[in-house]
Amino acid sequence: MDPTTAALEKEHEAITKVKYIDKVQIGKYEIDTWYFSPYPEEYGKQSKLWVCEYCLKYMRLEKSFRYHQGQCTWRHPPGKEIYRRGTISVFEVDGRDHKIYCQNICLLAKLFLDHKTLYFDVEPFLFYILTEVDRHGCHMVGYFSKEKESPDGNNLACILTLPPFQRKGHGKFLIAFSYELSKMEGLVGSPEKPLSDLGKLSYRSYWSWVLLEILRDFRGTLSIKDLSEMTSITQTDIIQTLQSLNMVKYWKGQHVICVTPKLVEEHLKSAQYKRPITIDTSCLRWEPPKKGMKAAKK
Repeated sequence: MDPTTAALEKEHEAITKVKYIDKVQIGKYEIDTWYFSPYPEEYGKQSKLWVCEYCLKYMRLEKSFRYHQGQCTWRHPPGKEIYRRGTISVFEVDGRDHKIYCQNICLLAKLFLDHKTLYFDVEPFLFYILTEVDRHGCHMVGYFSKEKESPDGNNLACILTLPPFQRKGHGKFLIAFSYELSKMEGLVGSPEKPLSDLGKLSYRSYWSWVLLEILRDFRGTLSIKDLSEMTSITQTDIIQTLQSLNMVKYWKGQHVICVTPKLVEEHLKSAQYKRPITIDTSCLRWEPPKKGMKAAKK
């Protein structure tokens, strides 16, 4: 992070965390905000912000917003569309190529995330924007970001589903999408910690569902390492999930999976393990970045 960006981050951390923005209008939705977000002062002191759902430009006045709606030519996120199935579409946006757009996503997301601290230093990140498509354009539903190169092996840095779209499986779709990319990269991954309370619930539910589906259909013996290679979920996350399901024992210095078909079925019937919106990999148009190209771009 360069010194100017670091100073900006620090200055905004120092600003009193009083939440002035009570509501945000994005597209047809007026949404109550949950937390403070460091929008520039003249915007951050408004009780309501108006945000273009396509380019994410934020405005203080409704008349500016209405005028912008007539002028804005954007109908989808910038970057590259890498997934389309039915009305679901995902765009990959590079924080270096579309800095303002990605900063605007971070500011918007902070209105609904308590623990998020990154707003300005977006260049080392890729953003994956989930949208619902209709005849008017691609409407943002949520997103996740990930570091282009994570020394800790994180495959996701930040995740948000906008409140009007929550509890409909979109969060688990984004989580599943992050693991599909990890599989294509031949890597295991884990979300950046700490997770929000909502994030913990979503991940635990996703991990449980993935592991239970495999254990239900698999015949023979499976190790924790096998499960990790099949799913791209880290062995630590697998062990913790199986412990919560009471499906692992520690024996002779290692964790051993202990399951019965009946136990698996009982868990799968529980409402907690709803099947997520599945990803049709035949609709995914994405290739892992070449390591050599990454190095050359530095």
